[in-house]
Amino acid sequence: MSFDDVAIRVRNASKSYQLYEVPRDRLKQFVLPRLQRLFLGSSRQYFRDFWALRDVSFDIFRGETVGIVGRNGSGKSTLLQIICGTLAPTKGSVEATGRIAALLELGSGFNPDFTGRENVYLNGALLGLEKKEIDGCYERIIEFADIGEFIDRSVRTYSSGMVVRLAFAVAIHSSPKILVIDEALSVGDELFQRKCFAHIARIKQEGATILFVSHSGTTVIDLCDRAILLDSGENLMVGTPKAVVGQYQQLMYAPSHKAQSIRDRLRRGKLGILADADEMNQVGGTFASEAGEYYDPGLIPKSTITYESRGALIAPPKITTETGELVNCLIKGRYYRYTFDVRFVESASNILFGMLIKTVSGVELGGAVSASTLMEAIPYVERGSQFKVTFRFLCALNSGIYFINAGVVGLEKMEEVFLHRLLDACMFRVLPSLGSSSSGLVDFSCTHEIATASIGTMAPSRQST
Repeated sequence: MSFDDVAIRVRNASKSYQLYEVPRDRLKQFVLPRLQRLFLGSSRQYFRDFWALRDVSFDIFRGETVGIVGRNGSGKSTLLQIICGTLAPTKGSVEATGRIAALLELGSGFNPDFTGRENVYLNGALLGLEKKEIDGCYERIIEFADIGEFIDRSVRTYSSGMVVRLAFAVAIHSSPKILVIDEALSVGDELFQRKCFAHIARIKQEGATILFVSHSGTTVIDLCDRAILLDSGENLMVGTPKAVVGQYQQLMYAPSHKAQSIRDRLRRGKLGILADADEMNQVGGTFASEAGEYYDPGLIPKSTITYESRGALIAPPKITTETGELVNCLIKGRYYRYTFDVRFVESASNILFGMLIKTVSGVELGGAVSASTLMEAIPYVERGSQFKVTFRFLCALNSGIYFINAGVVGLEKMEEVFLHRLLDACMFRVLPSLGSSSSGLVDFSCTHEIATASIGTMAPSRQST
């Protein structure tokens, strides 16, 4: 793509903050270095630099939706503030083309002493809207925010969810060329979030560029064209949402002493690349069984990601028929078994085993765990224990390529953590089903009934005026 197609260009963006051990060091830094350089020729520094961002570079193209993921403190919010112009970079440059509507910190751009109505006009003005433009969309903003009589009350009396409702309503009705959202939607209730994401999808179709931070990997995979992984202020990876979210989750759940090696590997770019879906569909099948299912030796996942072990190790899983025959090309409507062995190299408590089926793009379709709560989990396992885990599932999926995860969860310092996990551990194909009228990914066993209606019953009623 050409330079004209770029909506946001970030080049070597860095942001440094000065951290002082005690308050008086700030005064020393303001006064003493000048005197020291004057009389001694050199000066002492009374602060230490904290780099929230280091040399971050990427391009976001017009009409693209990009998600930013990363652990807390990785620099995501700092980066968004620099892009929006509310924060200046210490080094580097950021260029953005078109009106930016931003939903950053909760209530930013709002005066708590103003009413909601007054803040609509204030926030609209900050977004570059003229009063007549705000007048033209005011009723739509109020309808979307749906905060009732609170619109004429002081924002100071609003709940956090009401603030988000009003801020988001103003942002999306400002006709932005670039929409920037920083995790603020997580504050709203489920119904409002669904309404927001539906509207985001709509403005995406209209060609707006969308950049947002989310800790929800599923949301990033579902909405985004690309994703960016930040960690400790560094841009570790830019790529497909599924690949980036997989690496982010691996980094997030890794023990602290293993995290650095993962970061180093990502820097070197030594990643398994997900095969193209068309390429995977072209893989030929062999070893057909009498039952119709078969095992295809070429159907091997290239995107498997292994979490660092926290005391358990999962052996490569497999899919078999009910009679134990190894398969990876399945027939819709039949039951199969997903099996993997787990060896515990450390003692552990409150053990759960799980599996999860996903699409090629990473959308989670469903799965199961071995117990519904930790209270029903295996209370304790000794070091050296081994388990054979089997999940029986109905293949209710339509023709296509799918992946399965495998995981083992335990309690560590009163926190539920993955003791080991394999993403895209197994790959399978659901074979085409002749005569099937089902559409989409999942076969819901829908039936239909069509009856012929008389013309009189179908004609619209007429009313006199």
